[in-house]
Amino acid sequence: VVSVVRKFSRVKRVGHAGTLDPLATGVLLVCLGQAAGVAEYLTDHDKKYRARVRLGIEMDTYDATGAVVAQREVTATREQIETALRGFIGKISQQPPAYSAIKQKGVPLYKLARQGKEVETAPRAVEIFSIELRAVEPPDVEFDVHCGKGTYIRSLAHDLGETLGCGAHLTALTRTASGHFTLDDA
Repeated sequence: VVSVVRKFSRVKRVGHAGTLDPLATGVLLVCLGQAAGVAEYLTDHDKKYRARVRLGIEMDTYDATGAVVAQREVTATREQIETALRGFIGKISQQPPAYSAIKQKGVPLYKLARQGKEVETAPRAVEIFSIELRAVEPPDVEFDVHCGKGTYIRSLAHDLGETLGCGAHLTALTRTASGHFTLDDA
């Protein structure tokens, strides 16, 4: 995105505030010129997402771009899904996916993982303010998440699958807000 904006705007200094996964769409704050210097301060804001998760299939990347790790039957009810999602609200410890933009010695982990190298991530403290279940259309589940900086929705999808005992992965993700910047106003 930064490369495309740089090319079409002909502004050399372009930055972004908050990486989006390749599968994700939605709000991405892009700063041009002198504003690029404040991009790092915009990443600290809360984020809101709409997530679609497929239950029953676990992927190595925690999303639909990866390889299948396991498949299990889905027997979870709407009530069980709601209960599981409520368990993630608050300050939690979350394991980032191995296929992430987190850097190890200057190299994004996803590059190391795609090379077949062993990648370990340390759990990190994140905060989820709310989760609203929007739809249950087995084996798919859709929900909205309001969370703090650094939360991986792919990890949340994976953890939901673990909690329900069937595995799961993210199939679609839209960032609906970054701080006060919303998709509706974009």
